[in-house]
Amino acid sequence: MIKRTQVIKAQKAAAKQLKAAGIVLTKAEEAKIEVADFGLDELEVSGLQIVVYENNDRYCAKELILFPGQTCPEHLHPPVGNDPGKRETFRVRTGTVYVYVDGPAVKKPKARLPKGGTYRVFNEIVMKPGDQYTIEPGTWHWFQAGKKGAIVTEFSSTSRDEFDVFSDSRIKRIPEIEEDVKPAKKPSKSKGKASRAKSAK
Repeated sequence: MIKRTQVIKAQKAAAKQLKAAGIVLTKAEEAKIEVADFGLDELEVSGLQIVVYENNDRYCAKELILFPGQTCPEHLHPPVGNDPGKRETFRVRTGTVYVYVDGPAVKKPKARLPKGGTYRVFNEIVMKPGDQYTIEPGTWHWFQAGKKGAIVTEFSSTSRDEFDVFSDSRIKRIPEIEEDVKPAKKPSKSKGKASRAKSAK
C-alpha cells in the first residue's frame, strides 16, 4: 500500500519531468496523475506514473512517466467481452526505454531485473526519442527506463487497466492508498467573524 505523501511526491516529480520536456499540464491534470506502485511498495524500482488525456469506448491517449531505472512489471492486456484486448503504440518522447516482449530472448538484457519479480519475456527493443513500437493484444511485455528516466506517449484502443494480467501474482494494478495527510483545518466561525470585524474598522 502506498502512502498519500508518496503519491503527492511522485506526482510533483512526474509533473516536473513533463514540464522539462515541454509537455504542459493543467493544475487539475497534475493533481490527477496516477501513481501506480503495483502493491509492491517499491515505487522507485517497480512503478509507473500515468496521465490519462482521454479513455473512451473507442480509443485512449496517455503519457507514461518513468523515473530513472523504474520498471513497469510484466503483463498483458487480455480480451474483455467482445474486445480482443488493448492494442497500444508507444512513442518515446524523452530518455531511453527498454521494452521486452514475446519472441527470441537476448542473452544479456540491458535492463536490470527488479529483485523478487517475475519476468519471462526478453525479446528486447531499445527505444530512443522519436522511436515508436506497437504491442498487440495478448502480448506479454514489460519495460524499464534508462538512467535518466523517460516519458512515453501511449496511443491505444480502450484501456481497461483493472483487467490487466501480471506474471507476478503479488501485483495489484489499481493503487491502494493509505491516507497519511491530515486534512487542512477550516477556520472557525468565531475567528472568521473577528477578522471581518477588524477589516470593517
